[in-house]
Amino acid sequence: MLRGQPVRRLFIKLPMPSGTLKIRYGAYLPHWTKEGAIYAVNFRLADSLPQHVLESWKFERDNIIRTAHRVGRSLSSTETAELRRLFSKKVEAYLDAGTGKCWLQNDDIAEIVAGALRHFDGARYRLWAWCVMPNHAHVVAQPFAGYELPKIVHSWKSFTSNRANRKLGRQGEFWQPEPYDHLIRDEDDLVRQIDYVVTNPQRAGLTNWKWVGSVFDTVARDRDPRICPGAGL
Repeated sequence: MLRGQPVRRLFIKLPMPSGTLKIRYGAYLPHWTKEGAIYAVNFRLADSLPQHVLESWKFERDNIIRTAHRVGRSLSSTETAELRRLFSKKVEAYLDAGTGKCWLQNDDIAEIVAGALRHFDGARYRLWAWCVMPNHAHVVAQPFAGYELPKIVHSWKSFTSNRANRKLGRQGEFWQPEPYDHLIRDEDDLVRQIDYVVTNPQRAGLTNWKWVGSVFDTVARDRDPRICPGAGL
């Protein structure tokens, strides 16, 4: 697969997690976790979104959650899809427009983040895809047993914020406090999420963007046992 090009055809042997689904609510987003699951994660720089965008998202998000709580039920799949759509419409469009100081377009800073994402790949989690954009980062990752997604993301953000602030000669908040994470439902969803991550630079109009990768970049050299021979790369 060429870097930054969509995953054209994949045959993935992916066992779906059978653990108990857990839901917690952050300041802006609901978070679903399940042991063994794969997640698509987005975390962004502190100045990457105007406050009114976050508040607008929070208002619509709260309306959806209140409707479900009013009748004493969890969010439906339709409501979950609507939350993702609203996030994409209101948040990701701003991110791809390159708002804020965009510290991650500095190669030294992007390398700090990319290095942190790759560092424990194969030890604490399986890194399916990643992309460091000018003002945010995307990751598709599968935590291993004993490692929880919130702690993994906290580790990425804590390490990179300290290193980046030192490199930039600044102090203060580097990342927005709350990431966005999506629990991947099945193989088709996994392919869509990987496609989204590896083509994000292209959609944002970035050319020759090198801060992007996926498990399929190296599969021809060292085939992943979960991927059948003959996968389109």
